[in-house]
Amino acid sequence: QVQLVESGGALVQPGGSLRLSCAASGSIGSMYRMGWYRQAPGKQRELVATITSSGSTNYADSVKGRFTISRDNAKTTQYLQMNSLKPEDTAVYYCNLFTFYNRRDYWGQGTQVTVSS
Repeated sequence: QVQLVESGGALVQPGGSLRLSCAASGSIGSMYRMGWYRQAPGKQRELVATITSSGSTNYADSVKGRFTISRDNAKTTQYLQMNSLKPEDTAVYYCNLFTFYNRRDYWGQGTQVTVSS
């Protein structure tokens, strides 16, 4: 059973930075896609960024140039470095893992990011 544990959410001022982490445990196989999604109050969950097992990345237009997704060398922990944060980035951020060998989605518990002065 795959489990995802997130950390790093906080209250930060506009223009500030924050780094989210998501550690995966269990059997994830050699081909997978890691990602971050967010959900603001009253809105649908939306894609923020993804990174594949081969290292390809993809970003929502709203975060391009400000956010960076990465993973560690063991490829079991992913990160989301968020710079130049804006109030509209306020949301609950969820990490996601899609494993190709069994085509399953796994989700973290969510971590709150609030951007406010």
